[in-house]
Amino acid sequence: MTDVLNVRQVTKRYGGNQALKGVDLSVKPGSCFGLLGPNGAGKSTMMKLLTGIIEADQGAIELFGLDIRKELPSIHRLIGYVPQDITLYEKLSGRQNLTFFGQMHGIRGSELKKRIAHVLEAVGLTDRAGDEVSSYSGGMKRRINIAAALLHQPKLVIMDEPTVGIDPQSRNHIFEMIKKLQREGVTVLYSTHYMEEVEALCDEVAIIDHGRIVSQGGLRELLELHAVKAVYAEAAGVSEPPALKGIIKATPEGSGWVLECDNPLAVLSALSAKWAGEGVAVKALELMQPSLDNVFLKLTGTTLRD
Repeated sequence: MTDVLNVRQVTKRYGGNQALKGVDLSVKPGSCFGLLGPNGAGKSTMMKLLTGIIEADQGAIELFGLDIRKELPSIHRLIGYVPQDITLYEKLSGRQNLTFFGQMHGIRGSELKKRIAHVLEAVGLTDRAGDEVSSYSGGMKRRINIAAALLHQPKLVIMDEPTVGIDPQSRNHIFEMIKKLQREGVTVLYSTHYMEEVEALCDEVAIIDHGRIVSQGGLRELLELHAVKAVYAEAAGVSEPPALKGIIKATPEGSGWVLECDNPLAVLSALSAKWAGEGVAVKALELMQPSLDNVFLKLTGTTLRD
């Protein structure tokens, strides 16, 4: 099966800042691929390269087997781009905006009217299509932005932080729309720094940090490879973490401890027996589920970057 996207050793520099440093990516058809990283990691730069807005300094990018340097017009017919910044005309209605963007793709007449009706229904804005975009909420503007990217029926939809600053209802609607696109065979490349969105939507993930891909693979694969194995333990009257063989690190959390270990089941069993023998009143003793949030922090660090 031919990959929808192949990125090989791509670099990009802005003056003295190297935004991307030898990035490799591959995306399978029909997948929802998550590009996950902190602010400033290089996600938006990658998205702009894939749409031809900017050019790479080095490396190769192919979409649907087409070289982006040589066949960009053909690629544009196959991809839809939802930028992080809203790109709408505030004084035009939603329908007028979609008419403009449809005509930019060469769609005219009854076919354009049919497609506009279809995407308006898809984003749940048929009843507000005649209103000025300036009267829309942030979530509605995001949804019309997505509708504009779907007018020409792309095979790959590239979304750069599409849920920033929107209400929960609009976010859920966007999620359902992405799942529907997948069912229809459309590939989605989804850039975000929200772990819960990747867990809800994506089957493949690449984590990018400081312009490099630090890990890539299936969601379950990344969890198994990088997630911390741990037990959470909390008991009444116990003020020190338990000293047991197999515990690598004990970190205070709430009124208890996160006990990192190679064999959580063995630690769970040993601690249960220890506290039972001591007559300790156990408040919580449980295996901690692998978390993408933990994987992300492990690979990118905990320092806040804006």
